[in-house]
Amino acid sequence: MFDLLIRGINDLKLRTKLIISFIVVVFVPVMIVGVILTGELRSKALDNALEQNAANVDRVKKRTAEVINSAYDISYLLSNDGRLASLASRQYDTIYDVVKAYKEYPDIKEYINLYKEISNIRVYLNNQTLLNNWEFIQTEEEIVNTTWYRKAMDSGGLIGWNYIVDERDNIKYLSLIRKINFGSQLNSGVLVINVNSQMLHSILDQETFETMIVDENNNIISANRPGRVGKTLANIEFDQSVIDKQNGTYEAVLNGQSSKIMIEPLIPVSSHNGLRVISVFSIESIVKDANQIIIRALTVISISLIVALILIYWFSTLLTKRMLRLSKHISKVATGNLDIALEIDGKDEIGQLSRQFNSMVASINGLLIEVQESNQQKAQLVSKQNEIKFKMMASQINPHFLFNALESIRMKAHMKGEKEISNVVKLLGKMMRKNLEAGSRTVTLQNEIDIVRCYLEIQKFRYESRLEYELLIDPNAEQVHVLPLIIQPIVENAVIHGLENTEEGGMVSIKVDLIDTMVQIEVTDNGSGMTAEKLESLYQSLEDQEDGEHNRIGLRNVHMRLQLSYGGDHGLHIMSEPGVGTKVRFSIPIGGGLHV
Repeated sequence: MFDLLIRGINDLKLRTKLIISFIVVVFVPVMIVGVILTGELRSKALDNALEQNAANVDRVKKRTAEVINSAYDISYLLSNDGRLASLASRQYDTIYDVVKAYKEYPDIKEYINLYKEISNIRVYLNNQTLLNNWEFIQTEEEIVNTTWYRKAMDSGGLIGWNYIVDERDNIKYLSLIRKINFGSQLNSGVLVINVNSQMLHSILDQETFETMIVDENNNIISANRPGRVGKTLANIEFDQSVIDKQNGTYEAVLNGQSSKIMIEPLIPVSSHNGLRVISVFSIESIVKDANQIIIRALTVISISLIVALILIYWFSTLLTKRMLRLSKHISKVATGNLDIALEIDGKDEIGQLSRQFNSMVASINGLLIEVQESNQQKAQLVSKQNEIKFKMMASQINPHFLFNALESIRMKAHMKGEKEISNVVKLLGKMMRKNLEAGSRTVTLQNEIDIVRCYLEIQKFRYESRLEYELLIDPNAEQVHVLPLIIQPIVENAVIHGLENTEEGGMVSIKVDLIDTMVQIEVTDNGSGMTAEKLESLYQSLEDQEDGEHNRIGLRNVHMRLQLSYGGDHGLHIMSEPGVGTKVRFSIPIGGGLHV
């Protein structure tokens, strides 16, 4: 019975085994314990905390609004105060007049003494006859260039709430800022009323959760946690995904803890901006009781994991035995023993590997037999090729005999007065000697041009007036090393194919220029030229790997040698136009640096 169970397990795929183990040992206990014991408790704890926090935020918002509304009431009275407008717009003759005017207007001091919600009032104006007394302050360039001053002047009388420095004590305060007119739009100033920071702090100190009041620039105006006031939300590593949110409840990581963040806007009447009340509480602190239950659940899960380890160990033992058996057979094959077969003991992945192993061994045996037969055939082929090469070498003409024969012909022609024939034979001998001497080594461009010159002189003797040529060679390029027999096949193609239908006036031009670090070579003829279709066919023949019957083997040979030696960009570039002629251009690097 146990053997049948093992065989049944072996028939299952490995993935199926793992899924069954996960469901039985891990997934079911985790789901039961996690969902039942922690889900409801965490949800209820968080809901209660959110309700309490919402009530706290609403209370803070209302009490803060009461504080700053006092500043709003004062600003409304001052902006409509005719005595203030008269004092600010009047031009004074003496300091005595200024001091007298200040004494006759004690309203600002009275407002400060009467309203504990504010700590200071000051008016910025542009009246050079007034004196600075911390209540009336001349606008200097530094003040005029501040953001809050410019916004106040451009807001059309709307109130702004900003966290700015008071020049008296260099401490930042939440300040009401608004533009006030002194009789006309052209004569105006800026009213600044500082809100009492201690009253804001006392409001937040009564809250259990961490609570902050923040302005539109994320400056922390008041907080019930030490070290927060005066910093920005970015300074305290506030979550970037929430930092600019204006309203709502969010979940984020703060101070390394997962937290709930509640944000409530506070925008006073007649204001172009406002404040935000932000309350933060750690989820961990709320669900502490639920976590104790989670610990109990983890105990149950741990026991389940121990059971899982036992099952996994049992499964792994079964797998290891079968895989070790497969490994031993692979080692035997590695030593050259191919007369083995592995017993297949299941239908799972290891069973499939066993079948594939047996198939592989059989395939290797078949391949070895095919390789042996192929080697025998190759040996026979090499033997026949060597035999053909030997016969070809035996039938070659001694080049010294050929040169001596050409020299004898040249001397006979010279002695009989046939100087032209004598010169042609001399050129032919010189050209054949250079061709036979050319190997895989590079030669100078001057030597290559000599071969071209010999070839053109011989062809000129043949075609007479039908062929003219010109060599335009940059002297600085003559000692550059190039591949042997790289220009002559192109010139030969120009003479044979380019001028075959030309009755007279045929011209072949070879031009060599030194351009930066490259030598550019052009071969041009004024023959019949090629159509676009024929030129495309020629380009295709240059890229053919086999020597076709109609391919221009000389050009293809040059094209491939250039690309193999100097790189793919250094092949032949051909331009042709019917009735105009053909131009073949290529370039090589100075120094003959080879690509391969």
